[in-house]
Amino acid sequence: MPAMAGLLLIAHAPLASALKAVAQHAFADSGVPLQALDVEPDTSFEDIEAQARSLLQRLGVEEALVLTDVFGATPCNVAQRLGDAQRVRVIAGVNVPMLWRALCYAAEPLEALAARAVAGATQGVLQLPMPHNSVS
Repeated sequence: MPAMAGLLLIAHAPLASALKAVAQHAFADSGVPLQALDVEPDTSFEDIEAQARSLLQRLGVEEALVLTDVFGATPCNVAQRLGDAQRVRVIAGVNVPMLWRALCYAAEPLEALAARAVAGATQGVLQLPMPHNSVS
């Protein structure tokens, strides 16, 4: 059985820390290595990348899934510099269902874990019907 993957959240402040708090609230005993990097607007790209690489190392795992908020934005651009397709996968568009799915399946191979995380994200977005008795 492969070793558990770690998770690194990189997002605009304070989203990464908030997602980490939600993860720890719902899965306090998961044992999944989890780090968060809040990207502040006045931090240089180089400093953000250095912080991300440090957090990736602090996970202490051979494989990691990096979840970031918006494709094309600084957090995602930094995350893409970390990815190598063998040991680090990057997914943009993080949401709570994606994160929870990743926590649940962190022991799966990295490719399967990434697929499950994306499925969790898309399956977790639903337009809910309005109740019949709603008042305008």
